[in-house]
Formats: sequence, structure tokens, C-alpha cells
Amino acid sequence: MEHIDVLAANLLSPIILSFVLGVIASLVRSDLRLPDALYQALSIYLLLAIGLKGGVELHKTPLLAFLGPALVTLFLGLLTPVIAYNVLRRLGRFDRVNAAAIAAHYGSVSAVTFIVATSFGTLIGHTPEGFMPALVAILEVPAIVVALMIAFTREKRAGSWRDALHEVLAGRSVVLLVGGLLIGLIVGPEKFEPVSPFFVSGFQGALALFLLEMGILAARRLQDLREVGFFLVGFGILVPIVHGLLAVWLGGYAGLSVAGRAVLAAMVSSASYIAAPAAVRIALPEANPTFYLTASLGITFPFNVTLGIPLYYTFATWLAG
Repeated sequence: MEHIDVLAANLLSPIILSFVLGVIASLVRSDLRLPDALYQALSIYLLLAIGLKGGVELHKTPLLAFLGPALVTLFLGLLTPVIAYNVLRRLGRFDRVNAAAIAAHYGSVSAVTFIVATSFGTLIGHTPEGFMPALVAILEVPAIVVALMIAFTREKRAGSWRDALHEVLAGRSVVLLVGGLLIGLIVGPEKFEPVSPFFVSGFQGALALFLLEMGILAARRLQDLREVGFFLVGFGILVPIVHGLLAVWLGGYAGLSVAGRAVLAAMVSSASYIAAPAAVRIALPEANPTFYLTASLGITFPFNVTLGIPLYYTFATWLAG
């Protein structure tokens, strides 16, 4: 598939067009908005579904086939917040607290970006390894811990380290992903079959609805672009690309397929807007939410789901020869 065709396949998919509709609705000040209860229900459904499907695939996957990708993912989860922090401190001249807060987001993962990347791969005929949801769970926590350690070890902080760690580990995304993985791993394909129609067949429709709301939320963050400054806008695009290309390269050494490398890149290039904000709010209360929320949700998320994911697939295909 030509590069322009890959880009068009992503931009013209129902999922991305739903996101665009949400952005347009917000910009024209429409009263369109999903009820909070429905938004929460959709997020629970999507996270549990990818956990279950990943667990079922893990049930069928030899340990050695999973070990390499898992170790590479863990390494990237430890490395990327350090890269982000140093870029923010040395080039962006951010203070230590805000640099650590933003770095926590850019080392962790956006589960929705992962879902969109997986769906896009399936759309263009490149299905990634089934155990990829397990890598999402591995990537979720380490970067947040590393970034908070940077802030806490350099100077005394007013926030609570223990409370922040509990917020991450007991947060909805981690509980649903890890819980779903364990359930899928235990029950296997045969026992998963009775609930498969609900968690598999309805997945794409639920994702389109969820992306509609995400478009509305992202557009609201666009209003804060003037406040965050030009540097953070560039950071929110260029650093994810660097992280993504690094993931594609290392994913090859881990034995991942082209689709697996591209999805890993989408994961590593993404910025958390659920687990990381909750932890940062508790551990680093003096950090400016406008910086880390606008960067992750208003800049990086729209870039990745529209242009970034096709870029990572193209690079993975090129690297594979």
C-alpha cells in the first residue's frame, strides 16, 4: 500500500472521522456531548475488552515469544520519560516540577491511541500480535514512577509519593487492563467464546462513539495552545515521533511483526491522559495542569490518531524491507 493510501485509509476511517466530527462540533460550539455515564461506560468497556482479548491471546502464546517484546517495552517505558524530561529541561527551560509532570505523561501510554492503532492495522490488512494489550499494561506504570522519582529525589515535594503510586496502580485503566488480561489468560479461547460477540463485534462501534467525545475534549484543549507556547507544541509532535521511531527500531530486535512494531510505536509515542494526570495531581500538585493536559490531549493525541499512526506503519514497513 502506497504511503498516501495508508494516510487516506486512516483519515477516512469511521473512527477518525468520528473524532473529527467531535472537534468540529466543539469548534462551532454545538451542544453535542456524550452523557458522562455513557462516556465512563464506554471507557470501561474498551479497556476491559482489550484486556480480555489480550489475555486470551497470551493463553495461546509461548512465553519466549512474549518475553522479548515485554522486555523491550519495559526498557522503553523507563527510557522515554528520561528523554522527555531532559528535552523539557535543557531545551525548553521548564522548571523541574513541570518537566517531570509532562515527562510522566509522555513515558506512559494512551490506551485509546493503542486501540486506534490496532484498528488501523486491521483495516489495512496488518494484524498485530494478539498479546499487544499486555504490553500496554507493562508500559502504563514505569514511566510515571520514573518521572516522579526524578522530582522527589532532587528536592522535597509537597505531594504524596505513596498516594500517587496507589492512584496509578488502583486506577481504572490499570485495574481493567490487568484484570482483563488475567481473566482472558485463565479462561482461554473456548471459555471466552460465549462473551466474544459482545466484546469483539461491538468494539469498533463503541470506539467510534468514544472518539467522538475525545474529539470534543481535544478541541477544548486547543484553546490553551497560546498559553503553553510554541516550544510545547513542537515538543508534543516531535518527541512522540522520536519515541515512535525508536520503538519501531527496537521492536524489530524483539521479533515483532510490521504491525506489531507500528502498534508499539503508537503506544510509546502516545501520552497518557488518564493514569498520569491522576498521579501527577496528587504527587506534584504545584505542576501546571495546562501544560501537561494541553500537550497530551490537545496536541499529541490528535497528531497520533490522524498522522502519527500512518507514519509509524510506513516506517515499520520500510524498515522491514
